[in-house]
Amino acid sequence: MNRALLDQVVDATLYEGYILYPYRASSKKNARERFTFGRVYPEAYSEAQKGAESFMAQTECLVKTSGPASTLNISARFLHPMAREIGALRKPIAGLNGVEPEFDVVRELHVGGERYQSWVEAVEREVVLPAISLSGNAEQNLPFRFFASRELEPLRDEKDVVALTIRRQERIDGIIFATVSQLENGLYKISVRVVNQSALTVNELNDDEDVMLRLFASTHIILCGEGAEFISLSDPPAELEEVAVSCKNVGVWPVLVGDEAKGERDMILSSPIILYDYPKIAPESAGSLFDGTEIDEILTLRILTMTDEEKREMRRVDEQARRLLERTEALPHGSLMKMHGTLREPETPKLAVEFDDFFVASTRLNGVTIGNNYLQPGDRVRLRPKCRADAIDMLMAGRTAIIEAVEQDMERRIYLAVVLENDPGKDLGMMRQSGHRFFYGVDEVEPLQEATP
Repeated sequence: MNRALLDQVVDATLYEGYILYPYRASSKKNARERFTFGRVYPEAYSEAQKGAESFMAQTECLVKTSGPASTLNISARFLHPMAREIGALRKPIAGLNGVEPEFDVVRELHVGGERYQSWVEAVEREVVLPAISLSGNAEQNLPFRFFASRELEPLRDEKDVVALTIRRQERIDGIIFATVSQLENGLYKISVRVVNQSALTVNELNDDEDVMLRLFASTHIILCGEGAEFISLSDPPAELEEVAVSCKNVGVWPVLVGDEAKGERDMILSSPIILYDYPKIAPESAGSLFDGTEIDEILTLRILTMTDEEKREMRRVDEQARRLLERTEALPHGSLMKMHGTLREPETPKLAVEFDDFFVASTRLNGVTIGNNYLQPGDRVRLRPKCRADAIDMLMAGRTAIIEAVEQDMERRIYLAVVLENDPGKDLGMMRQSGHRFFYGVDEVEPLQEATP
């Protein structure tokens, strides 16, 4: 069981979207768009929204056992939001002395040459169920609670306390339901639900901040088997496809985690961010950048070009932002160059995975059978576009073309990359240049050759 790899992947996805470029509290983007992945809302809020926002995360998957001693371990990890407010004291004081002074909450305040801003931090939470024996049908429920908290931190000018940092969390309550259903000897269907049961008053239901402080943010479900092997839902064996389709996942999707080369299948990660089986962190990555809308190189260069004032603000956001800034500024030149791009050998030697001009992943095939004809690069076809998405499709109808490549996308749909036979720039099309190369489905071409046996 490769727990180190699992933790590495979970740590990366758990904080995805936690803080967004430009990594400053003053950014409207960070005020409105954070904690967007894996939100599990209080059930009362979900009902008030007529189910538009989910109050649970659910994962279902399949597992095979190798003997009566097989066990299943289930846990959930999520972020518990914590409000950080800045309170400006109405009168400076020498110290707190156990008495809370009067103050006014402000968006930001300059104290002692530093800029302090309101923010929403987060605390990692983990809930672990007792081990379940995989020896028949079983059910297990585990209620959990994390209590409210409130802490004051004095902010001083040259001698007096003039402001406070107030960190507060609201109480959250939830429950995990786990069900093990035996489908046949040695094959089980596992169902896990994480439900948010946090209480909200009528007034709090209508306050976005109150609701957010009771979120389970970035909710992940982790399953580990001992003496058991999980079945991939993304690519199940043919005999289990029907039962695999019956697995219902809400807000998360299960993937295998471990060493694919060793065939490890004893861990499942159900993440709100859709992953493929056997995810791993790119070795070129220096660490989490939190904002998945960009690539490492672009974000790193943007951070390095910030002004000194912008970097000071970023450093004061929270511990996550401070470590990101310090790591980026200390990054060796060689590490930065590695982010520019790495060409790796395809893992499957029979099919070469490539990228077209629009950076869409595809797999090149030797050919494809259409009716009684086997078509491959170099064969001629007549175009019969069906989608009629734009004027180009209408102009292409009835034209003859040469197949440049047969490609399969990540969803296993097959397309023909073709070049018009009478295109003066045909050579450019054969060099895979945009504007001279077009894609059509296998049902949108008419073979112009004799049927091959």
